[in-house]
Amino acid sequence: MTSTSGVIRRLVGVYHADGGLRGELAYVIGKVRGTAECALCDVTHGVLGRRREWRELVPELGVPVDLVHLNERDPEVHAASEGRTPCVLALTDGGPVLLLDPAELAALDGSVSRFAERLRAGADRAGLDWPAPAG
Repeated sequence: MTSTSGVIRRLVGVYHADGGLRGELAYVIGKVRGTAECALCDVTHGVLGRRREWRELVPELGVPVDLVHLNERDPEVHAASEGRTPCVLALTDGGPVLLLDPAELAALDGSVSRFAERLRAGADRAGLDWPAPAG
């Protein structure tokens, strides 16, 4: 990971669960039993799928946002997020930068508006800039 200044090219949220039918089922069962949790899931998803507030936030961020499960990470994201999930990374020309760690995500209690605030604060703390709006 890098701490140099740069422009955010993409955001990657890494869930603390595997994807695919088996992974999703294991997470749901664990959630019901109280043995599995993912604070990023709480921000992005409600009972019936992606939350409306999340779908509305993503275009406002001005960069592509990818959400991946543990077993879907590419090598660069895997290296930057290993042992730190759930998390949100900014991908920059200098490499991935951690913006939100598990504790920061847990403190949001699933709030999309607080997520947006903390995400921007995390970018500021890391010395990163958002791309200029197109137009």
